[in-house]
Amino acid sequence: MARYDYRCPKCDTQFEVEHPMSEHPEVTCPACGAVANQVFGASGIVFKGSGFYNTDQRGSKGATPATSSGKSDDSSGGSSTSSSKSSSSTSD
Repeated sequence: MARYDYRCPKCDTQFEVEHPMSEHPEVTCPACGAVANQVFGASGIVFKGSGFYNTDQRGSKGATPATSSGKSDDSSGGSSTSSSKSSSSTSD
């Protein structure tokens, strides 16, 4: 069950209601009985540490080896795949 904040437009009373996230009930104000509106607030998520920004992934050291190893993996990848297929068929 999740807690949601509601505010009455007539008497300006703010209160909490607990209901499942899948339901969207019509909530009435406990003070005057009018239909209340849900109040949306900022979430409490905080991103700390490295890896959350584009600038965290940049660097000349990381870009050069990945590019060069990717090219060598491509050329050797085809021959290693065919050899692994023949070795796996002999072991079966």
